[in-house]
Amino acid sequence: MKPVVLLVGKLPGVIGGIAQQLQDLPVEWLGAHDRDEVIRQLAAEPRIACVVMGAGLDDTVRGDLVGVIAARRPDIPIHLKERSSGPDGMAPFVRRIVEGTVLAGVAV
Repeated sequence: MKPVVLLVGKLPGVIGGIAQQLQDLPVEWLGAHDRDEVIRQLAAEPRIACVVMGAGLDDTVRGDLVGVIAARRPDIPIHLKERSSGPDGMAPFVRRIVEGTVLAGVAV
């Protein structure tokens, strides 16, 4: 089974665009854009290997989501994209995270 990566950010760009750009990676993509959707995804999918959060969300929202994720699934690493690279930096950031942590040591 493919590892699952939860992308959190402004939709549809986060899940649609990023997943499409990174379709060569052997992972399953999930997306969420708000607290309720994050909670639903965490409850519904036990195979989430990591969460990658975009920089387009307000810091208060990002902080709240980190707390929600950590409280419900402390086993899941959370990666926050920095803002300086802008929206075009999201796909390379996600690729680095997935290749360096999620797929490292996983037979694909």
